[in-house]
Amino acid sequence: MRTIDEMLHLALLTPDQHSQISAWIAQADSPEEILQMPTALWRAVERASEVMGIDQDLMRPPSLDAEGIN
Repeated sequence: MRTIDEMLHLALLTPDQHSQISAWIAQADSPEEILQMPTALWRAVERASEVMGIDQDLMRPPSLDAEGIN
């Protein structure tokens, strides 16, 4: 949820999109249910994720000097 809050703060999601996505995630009982989010909401999350560089962060190898970071 923190990520979509940041997307809202950066104006990458509209308040309505943020509200709908938050509600969808809150009612989902499993990751599979989250994956059933309506296409328009997924597209909004994907666009915002691309702008934020989230995919690049996930693909980057972990830092070897990151021990003890929580």
